[in-house]
Amino acid sequence: MNGTETIWAFSLALAFLAGWIDWRTRRIPNWLTVSSLVIGLLLHSWMAGWRGALFSVEGATLALVLLLPLVLLRALGAGDWKLMAALGAFIGPWMLMFVLVASFLVSGLMATVLMIQSRRVKRTLRNLVVLVRGFFSFGLRRNPDISLDNPVLLKLPFGVAAATGTVICFLLARWGL
Repeated sequence: MNGTETIWAFSLALAFLAGWIDWRTRRIPNWLTVSSLVIGLLLHSWMAGWRGALFSVEGATLALVLLLPLVLLRALGAGDWKLMAALGAFIGPWMLMFVLVASFLVSGLMATVLMIQSRRVKRTLRNLVVLVRGFFSFGLRRNPDISLDNPVLLKLPFGVAAATGTVICFLLARWGL
């Protein structure tokens, strides 16, 4: 197994395990995300020295910086945030961007299906209008009625979307599509 295959094997294992745990518990544990981030950093350091370490740190940092506003708004959980940082430590900044886009698209599809299944289309669209209106009026401020803290609202296991997005990007990278 070469270096790229090793990196993808670790990334896919992390994504699958996190997705499975998130599906079952709606949480992604720190022992998984933090240890994976360290393993990604060490693996890249061992394979490519300081350049590898920098590549790994750039991927993790990009995920942390890009997703921090969503965590602060309580639109994304801290476990999901740390999962994406750990994936970034494995796959680096460029591939992380593709995984993020794929994960958000999968998450949107999951949300649409859940919204239709639970017959909450009208309420969800109303909440979306409230969020957009609040954003233009008040900027990036948390809305306690429309956040992860509200137990009445529908919530998705983003770890499942991240796992699916990682698989999609792996397949695209593998077969050059």
